[in-house]
Amino acid sequence: MQIKIEDVKHVIAITGMAAISAADTTENQLGKHALSYDGQLEAWVGKLPSALKTKVEAIRTENRNYQALDASVLYAMYVSRLATQQAGWQQGSDFGINMGSSRGATQLFEQYFEHFLQHHKSEPLASPTTTLGNLSSWVAQDLQNNGPDISHSITCSTALHAMLNGVAWLQAGMCDKFLVGGSEAALTPFTIAQMKAIKTYSRASADAQFPCLASNLDKTENTMVLGEGAAAVCLEKGRNENALAYITGVGYATEKLKHAVSISAEGLCFQKSMRMAIEAAFGTDQDGQILTFAEMTKKVDAIVMHAPGTIAGDKTEYLAIKKIFGERLPLLTTNKWKIGHTFGASGLLSFETAMRMLQHNEYEEVPFISAQESPQNIKNILVNAVGFGGNAVSILISKA
Repeated sequence: MQIKIEDVKHVIAITGMAAISAADTTENQLGKHALSYDGQLEAWVGKLPSALKTKVEAIRTENRNYQALDASVLYAMYVSRLATQQAGWQQGSDFGINMGSSRGATQLFEQYFEHFLQHHKSEPLASPTTTLGNLSSWVAQDLQNNGPDISHSITCSTALHAMLNGVAWLQAGMCDKFLVGGSEAALTPFTIAQMKAIKTYSRASADAQFPCLASNLDKTENTMVLGEGAAAVCLEKGRNENALAYITGVGYATEKLKHAVSISAEGLCFQKSMRMAIEAAFGTDQDGQILTFAEMTKKVDAIVMHAPGTIAGDKTEYLAIKKIFGERLPLLTTNKWKIGHTFGASGLLSFETAMRMLQHNEYEEVPFISAQESPQNIKNILVNAVGFGGNAVSILISKA
């Protein structure tokens, strides 16, 4: 039974979306990963294609105030322009902005700190260009919006938390439109060294077929690969004739931690967030009848997993999904084997995968995972994200 959008309370329309990542080419959308081995970093990474990077960097030439901005800010500006253009939002119109990043101005911060170590004094722009607030404030300056501008960080679930915030503002009646997004440009030696230090990074050789084995539960070592990218989504409250899809349920949870970089073995925060999103979307059927939770779960056609490519991270999420869905699992997929883990932007890049699957009615499989039987119509997809600190977000989107 397909969900009726008009019967869903507090439905949120998605009217625009844009994303950039390593897989920004036709070839890489057809089942090949977009990761590359960087000899200087001695690591696999998910870099933006050079032609796309040139387009993004060209923003610096438009305004002298843009010249000193970190790449993460430029990425956010680039996708925000594209998303709002698709939604038909005009410069100077009323909408809120919430952009987030796990690491923020990583490249600039490291450059400025290196200068400090060498010269024992700071560059004048070090402070104003490395604050996390730059993300939303410069997007706001670029788009000239009238509305609240928020920047935040909550590790790898940052982008989906931005979406949660946007939904909350809309449902509270404090805004009619909200632009949400995440951006990450952290491909630096120090950042990758940090990931290697906690032994999560892929040690795959330079000629490996699949350096990141995200969602493969049989791997014997961690295979996370860091990527860069950004995504922005335009949200509007209620039904909309220009809707690309609808947000029909949101869920969130935080669990008590035993270790700073882990969650419980069966992902309690995932279980809570998925249950909340599913119940919000499917609590009653089109006739107003209250459904059992088992009946609700049958309406979810697919899940885009967080699946960072680590043994514990992938297994924990899978066990949480089994706890919620039992033996009948939806289609499971992830994009991190293809573009890498983009930290704070990753949730909305997973969201982009879900949007493509809805719009093309086509399951995007992981090539090294056993094939799953796809339903004739993909109507409802759950998107998961989790971050250090045991915080999880689940967003359920439905076909327009």
